[in-house]
Amino acid sequence: MKINNSLKGVRIIDLSMGWAGPLAARNLADLGADVIKVESCEHFDWWRSWEATQEWIDEDGAEKSPAFNSVNRNNRNITLDLSHPEGRDLLLKLVATANAVMENFSGSVLPKLNLSYEVFKEVKEDIILLSMHAFGSSGPWEMFRAYGSTVEQSSGLPHLNGIASDPPMMHHIAYGDAVAGLNGVSALLIALRHQVKTGKGQFIDLSQVESLFPLAAHGIIEFTANGKHPSRKGNRSEFFAPHGVYPCKGEDKWIVIQILNEDQWLSFKKLVGTPMQQFGDLKDRLSKLDYLDKAISEWTSTKESQSLMYFLQEAKIPSAATHTMSSLLNDPHLNSREFWQWLDRAVVGNQPNPSAPFNVNGERLHIKSPAPTLGQHNKEVLSKILGLNQNDIDRLKQIGIIGTKPKMPSA
Repeated sequence: MKINNSLKGVRIIDLSMGWAGPLAARNLADLGADVIKVESCEHFDWWRSWEATQEWIDEDGAEKSPAFNSVNRNNRNITLDLSHPEGRDLLLKLVATANAVMENFSGSVLPKLNLSYEVFKEVKEDIILLSMHAFGSSGPWEMFRAYGSTVEQSSGLPHLNGIASDPPMMHHIAYGDAVAGLNGVSALLIALRHQVKTGKGQFIDLSQVESLFPLAAHGIIEFTANGKHPSRKGNRSEFFAPHGVYPCKGEDKWIVIQILNEDQWLSFKKLVGTPMQQFGDLKDRLSKLDYLDKAISEWTSTKESQSLMYFLQEAKIPSAATHTMSSLLNDPHLNSREFWQWLDRAVVGNQPNPSAPFNVNGERLHIKSPAPTLGQHNKEVLSKILGLNQNDIDRLKQIGIIGTKPKMPSA
């Protein structure tokens, strides 16, 4: 494995929380950027937890979130109470040393803290600010709060998911966060290149909802072209058959089979034998989908999913055995590519971390450090970057501007 230093010398101040912003930051950190994540002891990243209880604090609950730990690797972490003048001032001094700032708060948060792109520019003329609001930084919805499911609904995706007899179906896996995170890192890389070439910063106004529209493109195009909304078809397709997920031998074992042309159908028909002889060309198969799916299910239910996948793939038939989360950890293909990297981390011990989804010259990018604990790098950052001495740091801790443990919300 190799350490990638493509972005060595680039410093990112990450004010973001949850998935969208931290995912963008993780990609930058994987490429060698110095990402400094800023939380506060009272308003910590919500992926640690939505709220604090004293029992949760006492049991180090803030360090046990798999979601937080998987998406915040390779960065440094400090705590600053930005509602306190000294905390805000320390943030601005840190911004003055950076190339970019990232945030994905709702639109009202930075104004409440008297922070904005204009304020950041006063301390660093060429600073980049990436704002990743759910609905963007302008328009009637700019101040709306939103989470993954809200963003998914606003993109129109639920009206394309599920089956016709059911209401629109939401996936509840926060597609908006992940897709916005990837769009965010792309936009920020371009802005960093622009910064190097021109000496100028930029304000990047990214809308998580707008980032999702490409996933709904088929629905948008259908309505634009034909003036009608596409019907919800579940796993089925109006253009291909068979096209679905079928049960296999064992508990909760399944295989995806997609026949995309007549050559594949003829190969599949030959492999399966008698059960498929009652079905003809695509038009005939589309008219008999219930019977087709039932016949295939009866055939697949006697087969082991992984073996069947290889059997069908050998015949060039698109198929894939479905994974559970536990089977992903032991998947021979992922392990052959050294996808999982195991790192020891405080509180939770030895844990798997997903690699960047690409190799460079045949080598994985080495994960340098696991997700930091809350305020782990307070002393390192405040002393080495901002020049504070130990007395300064002790005083900041005493008055609650920094810390290493969550605090219960103020009354």
